[in-house]
Amino acid sequence: MHSRIQSIQVCIGSAASLRVVALMAPAFAKPDLKTPVRDLLPLNARVAALAQDGDYVEIMPGRFVHRRHVAPLDQLESDFVAVAERFVGVPYVWGGKTFAGMDCSGLIQTALKATGFQAPRDTDMMERDLGRPIALVDVRRADLIFWKGHMGVALDSARLLHANAFHMQVTIDPLAEALARNEALAGPVTAVKRLDPRQK
Repeated sequence: MHSRIQSIQVCIGSAASLRVVALMAPAFAKPDLKTPVRDLLPLNARVAALAQDGDYVEIMPGRFVHRRHVAPLDQLESDFVAVAERFVGVPYVWGGKTFAGMDCSGLIQTALKATGFQAPRDTDMMERDLGRPIALVDVRRADLIFWKGHMGVALDSARLLHANAFHMQVTIDPLAEALARNEALAGPVTAVKRLDPRQK
């Protein structure tokens, strides 16, 4: 943790030098957790470090975040699926990309961004632009599965993680159940894609 504090101190200035690493980071009125929360900042939000006061970083006048909720911009997550799993239980909100609510492509885009992987916003664009096609029978962890207007990520060969309007939240479902339900609602799987880490 000491190295993170040093990194924050080095990056103090007016330009965004930190990103939020918590699912939602409260911005307090003062460098004290007992003061009012003025804002809630989502994962991946970029902020400037104006000053440091103990365990708090001032990101703008009258807005302080805890140092454990931020990290230098180049300090990225290594596993986007693990990031996506942190959102299980978050409500489904069409167009959402935060802990307050997210949709299927918002979940994947947000998780990928935490690893430095830039992805398009919508399902059809992700299907077109990301990864290489593979057979559904070969699916494994981190493979993206697409239907018309919907997508999810495989946790392994038997489970799917997705933000969905059926449960109205981010859930982990048996893949066989998700395949059957989504086929009835949206038609058959349109693609299964395996990401190339070099595509970042």
